[in-house]
Amino acid sequence: MWMICKKEWLQFFSSLTGYIALVIFLLLTGLFLFVFPDTDLLTFGYASLSGFFSLTPWILLFLVPTITMRSLADEYKGGTFELLKTMPLKPSQIVWGKYFGALLVVVLALLPTIIYAISIQQLSAIGGIDVGATIGSYIGLLLLGAVFTSVGICASSFTNNTVVAFITGAFACFILYTGFEAVSKLPVFNAGPDYYIEMLGINFHYNSISRGVIDIRDIIYFIGIIILFLWITQRNVVKR
Repeated sequence: MWMICKKEWLQFFSSLTGYIALVIFLLLTGLFLFVFPDTDLLTFGYASLSGFFSLTPWILLFLVPTITMRSLADEYKGGTFELLKTMPLKPSQIVWGKYFGALLVVVLALLPTIIYAISIQQLSAIGGIDVGATIGSYIGLLLLGAVFTSVGICASSFTNNTVVAFITGAFACFILYTGFEAVSKLPVFNAGPDYYIEMLGINFHYNSISRGVIDIRDIIYFIGIIILFLWITQRNVVKR
């Protein structure tokens, strides 16, 4: 499995596409947080990273499918999947190896953003940032990235076209992140099942963790979604 993980890691950085994706992610977050006037943290008047943690999921929604779109689609298209099948690996090892390889890239993208928290902490005159909420929000981002990665890998397992894999993965992540919340706000669900429909979406659980409260139910939700999509991916790999 770790051989597949290493292969996935090296494949992502084998071309300029991987480096460009990470640079664009860091550039976008930096511009939104310190340059653009509507979202500039320095004009808020208080030390808070709430803008960053509300913006980053939307950027990850497109970044993660970019990372995962080649995972299995390129294997199908290039014929290297046939070589994978000859190796002494179970389908689950192939899937989990590719998953962890892509997830490591997502973690690598998030690590430099810790500088933002350190910068705001150093620049604040009184108090500083809410450390508990910040740690909870970073845990939420990691879990969010982990779910998006599983969705992207799953989307890539359905096709040999990387563009289709990207579009499908991004759309599925969008629906999971905000789709249920949007449906719950429909008038027909008011004062009824709206709360339970909203609970099905990722945004509900991400916001809960971002408050600094780590609820085991939120953790179980994220793990459950990851396992579900990787199980679907494994089924597709077995069919191939």
